[in-house]
Amino acid sequence: MAKNIHPSSVIGPDVEIADDVEIGPYCLIQGKVKIGKGTFVEGHVTLGTRHGILEIGENNHFSPGAVIGGAPQDISYKGEPTSLIIGNNNTFREFSTVNLATSKHDKKTEIGNNCYFMSYTHIGHDCKIGNNVIIANDSHLGGHCIIEDGVNIGGVCAFNQFVRVGRGAFVAGSSAINKDILPFSRAQGNYAMVRATNKIGLSRKGYSREEVANVHKAIRIMIMGSHSVDEGVARIQQECTMSENIEYFLNFIKTSKRGLAIDRSPKGWQDDE
Repeated sequence: MAKNIHPSSVIGPDVEIADDVEIGPYCLIQGKVKIGKGTFVEGHVTLGTRHGILEIGENNHFSPGAVIGGAPQDISYKGEPTSLIIGNNNTFREFSTVNLATSKHDKKTEIGNNCYFMSYTHIGHDCKIGNNVIIANDSHLGGHCIIEDGVNIGGVCAFNQFVRVGRGAFVAGSSAINKDILPFSRAQGNYAMVRATNKIGLSRKGYSREEVANVHKAIRIMIMGSHSVDEGVARIQQECTMSENIEYFLNFIKTSKRGLAIDRSPKGWQDDE
């Protein structure tokens, strides 16, 4: 058990804490919780529940008021031992919440590495969050959402259940999202539509100028014109240089279950970068 635990905090008997973990005042940690080394839990943080399983990796930071590993907000949940698995180097700011999974699928809510969740963010049950994801203040994910690597989400956004956001995408603040957001794109609106290519974000992530242009062409094909999605896919295969990113982009389109958040009208596209 870690030595740096404030005496006012309550730690359950099944909790496993690495030696160098620091836990501040008035925290409640209960149930089957495992906390990796280098993690800092500030005051007034709640981790775990009586029933669930919470696994926290290394070097995570939980700010005051965070409630992590709470029961899923789903009336079908009856206390099953489902999980929340958190990777390394993540930050959860004030009053952020992350729920356990339900028993409907793989029984896991998962968060990767190097993510930043700002104040009042909510990650619903069964969500899958990749690596290097940033979610700004007061944005909420319904259950079963998938947010892939390198996604940035602005503040006060609302995501319907089962929405998927492709890697490298940017969702502007105050958006409501009810369909899948294309990888490498910028989306905005209520309901959100893909408006442009996330050129600046891709460049900052190290994509070459040629590959950014290649991805831009693929997104432009999918957005503009009156063709069907299948026709757009065929055009991308013919007109774009096939690369790992383009193959992933096409696979994302083909496997979308909620449909794509695209608007082919001229006003829906912002080609001003």
